[in-house]
Amino acid sequence: MPERSHSSPSGKIYIYGKHALMEALRNTPHIIRKVFLAPSLNDTELHALLISHKIPTAALAPGSGKELVGKDASHQGVIFTMDPASLLLSLDDFLATLDLGKNPAVAVLGEVQDPHNVGAIIRSAAAFGLAGVLIPEHNQAGVTGSVVKSSAGMTFRIPLVSIGNVNNTLKILKEKGFWVYGLAMSGATKLGTDTFDAPAAFVVGNEGGGIREKTLEACDVTLSIPIHARTESLNAAVSAAVVFYEWSKKHPEAL
Repeated sequence: MPERSHSSPSGKIYIYGKHALMEALRNTPHIIRKVFLAPSLNDTELHALLISHKIPTAALAPGSGKELVGKDASHQGVIFTMDPASLLLSLDDFLATLDLGKNPAVAVLGEVQDPHNVGAIIRSAAAFGLAGVLIPEHNQAGVTGSVVKSSAGMTFRIPLVSIGNVNNTLKILKEKGFWVYGLAMSGATKLGTDTFDAPAAFVVGNEGGGIREKTLEACDVTLSIPIHARTESLNAAVSAAVVFYEWSKKHPEAL
């Protein structure tokens, strides 16, 4: 059974599953608030990590936990709460970590509303070697339990960056030497023709409306993916994955 998550009305996120907990413990232990474990769970490495990071734990009584993660959840004796805000870096801090001489790539989310798409984009960005995912504070699905679940734990492995206005962020990236690509169904440049020989920022737009007009104007290149005539368009997350893969082919050192 894969790990899953549930968000409370207060914004605290409950995530369940041993795999998700181990990913968080190994990569971002600071985001974990508290762990609930079944007393019967016997995992030496897990317990050692909890102790080394001084993370508070509590016993999960037999038959309990459904009230935290939902009645249909099979939590397998592992539930933890996390603070999603503590996963996010500032743009300045993130840029300070980059070696621009290696021509890194980042994903910029532009009002992507579906948490499952956000999680899938994060997963693809991690899989194809992107340096980070930039997430706006407004009009955008933030880091939620559903995002963590859809990312298959990659929210704990790839830098997630909180940004304000997308257009202002693109201006900053351009000043740093990034070439900005907008993923658009009617983009002027066909995917596969660009060499991606500069730092790249890939803007992924809203599922229904795509990239906002002003943001599209701020892009240096609009990228389109050639598809069969019988198909009208691709899902936002799928489009992002295809573009990230194409970029990775030009940057095998990122994999």
